[in-house]
Amino acid sequence: MMLALPAFSQEDQRRACMWRCFVNIPTPRTLKDSLAVSKGSPSPNSMLRVLLSAQASSARLSGLLLLPPVQPYCLGPSKWGDRPPGGGSHVGPVQGLQRLLEQARSPGELLRWLGQNPTKVHAHHYLVALRRLGQLLGSQPRPPPVEQATLQDLSQLIIRNCPSFDIHTIHVCLHLAVLLGFPSDGPLVRALEQERRCRLHSKPPPSPQPVLHGGQRLEAALSCPRFLRHPQQHLIRSLAEARPEELTPQVMVLLAQHLARHRLREPQLLEAIAHFLVVQEAQLNSKVVQKLVLPFGRLNYLPLEEQFMPCLERILAREAGVAPLATVNILMSLCQLRCLPFRALRFVFSPGTPHALIMRRYLSLLDTAVELELPGYRGPRLPRRQQVPIFPQPLITDRARCKYSHKDIVAEGLRQLLGEEKYRQDLTVPPGYCTDFLLCVSSSGAVLPVRTQDPFLPYPPRSCPHATQDPAQRVVLTLRERWHFCRDGRVLLGSRALRERHLGLMGYQLLPLPFEELESQRGLPQLKSYLRQKLQALGLRWGPEGG
Repeated sequence: MMLALPAFSQEDQRRACMWRCFVNIPTPRTLKDSLAVSKGSPSPNSMLRVLLSAQASSARLSGLLLLPPVQPYCLGPSKWGDRPPGGGSHVGPVQGLQRLLEQARSPGELLRWLGQNPTKVHAHHYLVALRRLGQLLGSQPRPPPVEQATLQDLSQLIIRNCPSFDIHTIHVCLHLAVLLGFPSDGPLVRALEQERRCRLHSKPPPSPQPVLHGGQRLEAALSCPRFLRHPQQHLIRSLAEARPEELTPQVMVLLAQHLARHRLREPQLLEAIAHFLVVQEAQLNSKVVQKLVLPFGRLNYLPLEEQFMPCLERILAREAGVAPLATVNILMSLCQLRCLPFRALRFVFSPGTPHALIMRRYLSLLDTAVELELPGYRGPRLPRRQQVPIFPQPLITDRARCKYSHKDIVAEGLRQLLGEEKYRQDLTVPPGYCTDFLLCVSSSGAVLPVRTQDPFLPYPPRSCPHATQDPAQRVVLTLRERWHFCRDGRVLLGSRALRERHLGLMGYQLLPLPFEELESQRGLPQLKSYLRQKLQALGLRWGPEGG
């Protein structure tokens, strides 16, 4: 039986032609040719031999390269932060799973990621998995051995979930299955073909759409997967005009999470959330309030609503003993805004209370903020024995986007410019902040070998009077990548601003390297010249270049 498969678009055919001319790889003339090869394949029980046959699979697997890459499910940054690899500055679970699938090193690992994360798997993840399977099998002259059960389990996962796929996902899965050599009479191709035909031949009449007002319209918009993939900021701005009494906590939490996740610093929407919090103060508990307050700290936005802080202080006083973690989360957001209320701190620094590691990390950060930013505070503090390093390694967003970062090329530029012995990379300084690059500089401006100096400044500063007598200066080069900013690219995210503020208060001299300047450097020679100008502008000097 020959399947009537959907044809490639003209754009896909153009890409395919360009790819074949570039790499000179023979590919099937049509998908029907590929399917004809598949038709003569053994039964599903011996499908493994078909997939791993060097003669039968090379053309099919190279054909996988003709399909355009699977697009991410949600918003997020591109190579420079505009599209996700999906993140979030906030890298969300959807984008994170896609990245794990794209980096899987074996078919078994693909299946493991899909099976272990059922609540995070969306339809497009199966496209990613099939495409990655083809890359794994076609990337080597002799593909690695694959357990037949692995392929059967992957087929069953797709079969079980394909009723929830949209027509586009079904089309592409069908293409990939054929190119991979799954038999045309096998369960996977049959199930996908059946779903495709059902969608094409049975189109129910559209049901009348209910008229949505105010909060209902906002909730429906923010819950729609298409809206999450392609947010229209003019739409959510207009929805902010709904009266607060029309909205529910669930709706406003959705809005707050959307703004935080996508780094959207929209003053009109943030002010609407702040006003809602003030109006609904009596009906909100701290577990809801922590979610409503999250975007203000993350987006480094202090609302104009006059009752915002008094309202939060009353909620903290009322709820501190009921939900300790929610209380700390609210204070973390206020810490990023430099608005820590003295009275609320007394609730979280109560002596003798055991805390989990994550809570101790948050409390250690709050204690650091008290030490550096609230010299007039005389209340309880976090006992020294309970303090832990705050951020002992690069932040999760930086680790997730390391392949888009400028850190490696800046490190190479510094190595050639200064020499390896005159800087330290990813050094964690007390009380636990990870620095990008740290230099030790003499009083005359000479860059000193780090091994001959103590790279750490004493902490806390007030308890170490001899700190001011240390002639060496510590200079921290801090990368300001695109995803360290709100989406408008002008305001640092709250966590990044807090880190830089605290390092400066501890006595480190900061030398920011903005992404706009780093992106404009073409190649290592230009970058070295750029770094030389930056360092010389601080009055630094060093010996001849190495290398």
